[in-house]
Amino acid sequence: MEINKKIIVPDTSVLINRKLSELIKSKELDGSRIIIPRFVIDELQAQASRGKDVGFRGLEEVKSLRESAKKNDISVSLDGRRPSLEEINLAKKGRIDALIRDFAVKENATLLTSDYVQALVGEAEGISVWYIPSDVSEDPVRIENFFDKDTQSVHLKVGVRPYAKKGKPGQVKLVHLSDKKIEEDDLNGMVYEILAKTHKDPNSFIEIGRKSAMVVQMGPYRIAITRPPFSSAQEVTAVRPIVKLDLKDYKLHEELEEMIISGTKGVLIAGPPGSGKSTFAASVAEFLSNHGKIVKTFEQPRDLQVGPEITQYAPLEDDWEKTSELLLLVRPDYTIFDEIRKNKDFKVFADMRLAGVGMIGVVHSTEPVSAIQRFIGRLELGIIPHVLNNVIFIKNGNIEKTYSVSMLVRVPSGMKDDDLARPVVEIRDFESKKLEYEIYTFGEENVVIPVSEEAQSPLKKIVTEAIRQKLSHWDSSMEVDVLSDNRVAIKVSKDVIPRIIGKQGKTIEEIEKRLGIKVSVEPRERTLKNEINYRCNESGAFFNIRVDRRLSNTSVDLYDRSDFLFTVNVGKSGELRVKKRSEHGHMVLKALAKKTLRIMG
Repeated sequence: MEINKKIIVPDTSVLINRKLSELIKSKELDGSRIIIPRFVIDELQAQASRGKDVGFRGLEEVKSLRESAKKNDISVSLDGRRPSLEEINLAKKGRIDALIRDFAVKENATLLTSDYVQALVGEAEGISVWYIPSDVSEDPVRIENFFDKDTQSVHLKVGVRPYAKKGKPGQVKLVHLSDKKIEEDDLNGMVYEILAKTHKDPNSFIEIGRKSAMVVQMGPYRIAITRPPFSSAQEVTAVRPIVKLDLKDYKLHEELEEMIISGTKGVLIAGPPGSGKSTFAASVAEFLSNHGKIVKTFEQPRDLQVGPEITQYAPLEDDWEKTSELLLLVRPDYTIFDEIRKNKDFKVFADMRLAGVGMIGVVHSTEPVSAIQRFIGRLELGIIPHVLNNVIFIKNGNIEKTYSVSMLVRVPSGMKDDDLARPVVEIRDFESKKLEYEIYTFGEENVVIPVSEEAQSPLKKIVTEAIRQKLSHWDSSMEVDVLSDNRVAIKVSKDVIPRIIGKQGKTIEEIEKRLGIKVSVEPRERTLKNEINYRCNESGAFFNIRVDRRLSNTSVDLYDRSDFLFTVNVGKSGELRVKKRSEHGHMVLKALAKKTLRIMG
């Protein structure tokens, strides 16, 4: 059907994408009369007042049309009434679009639009409609030209030289891209190109729109646009992931890898900003998807580089709780939450984990344990081990530390009284299983205590002082080594060892009872003398070891191969006795079983 071009009524869509200016330049509208409804002007003004760039672009287009009318064979005019406040508030529900269609009918004009729904409704109502779809340009927008294969981010600000961050995580350098400062007109043009492509490209969208601020996801680029009064000057920051890695590139511990695949877990990916957390999260998502898991993501903006099998969700009506309600009906095996920031985010993460969904959360943290501390106060202490099973700390693009989280009811490290037993959250190194931190309630506070040499030093000082008070009269130069909360090794002169041990070990047993800990006595200078032949037999509760009678009333050293075990006194008849059920007895039993017991004297 031939389009009547004598009278044209444009809607907001063709003004925003500047299609009308293109038609004028191509001379397609020569002799036409263009009537812009006041509904359109007021709607664009309302958007511009809210800091939305589409409003500014539309108003700039109207201004440009008036200037073009003076140079071309067309007329441009404004007509119609102004919309009410209620009609402007109902614009999202199509009220302004309906007013524009009614205006076109009244003026017996052709409605010019780039909005497919508007065109479809207009044709259904019998209105003359000229639909010009927004085309997606294959040419890159100017901001893309600032990127090369090593560029992480580009930073553009009015009155400042453009610069970029280049390099892989941990090797990032700040590089100036030009000596020429960015001018406002140039940056406005780039913003227009970005938003124009966003409206045309199905793979691009506005993720966050606020007054004076906007976040756009344009393909792989996450672009933040700010203007005064929010920022001191107009600024555009574009970020793009520079690498996409497989999980095998990180050399993840096989046990952890198998644990994630075999069942639903709660995992935190922590690290400082720019350390490569999101890149690692994307590789975990792909890994799980490739192993037959249904994987979804929570993101704002949605910038994880994942395959089409993985659906990326934004907050439903700006609320993660509503998204989680929907997702529980979808029943995913794992959800990647990138990233957890607000109190509500932590609550949603915990609720979904407790509902049985495997959760992998991304959090900013300067240290691995700090990621767990961010949950303290937001969740009850006893809930944390049920929500978090592991923490993976990323730094400079690599896995620097992995923790496992569990809970036991026991006496915290450094305490002895059984009455002090309480629920203790243990944080262990995943590979070595070494206990590194404990979290428990002390008074009314939840405390995080490092289990390290430094943390135990007060206890060591107390034990060392007590040992010295009891035994220093035998050897003032003794060395005390606190091996654990209930075991101490003392190193003294070989000459005083028989006196400390006493007949049949009675003296050392009495010392152990007084101190409440086990005491191992060793020579300060271990000199391997001659190896002694011996015979060993069992008699009741003792090991009876016979050596040469000439060694009676001396002390000898027992070894497991070359490892020193303990020193013991030899009786008058060349016999030394060791209780089977004592700590020394267990040492002798193990060495005898391996046939590695040696006696030196």
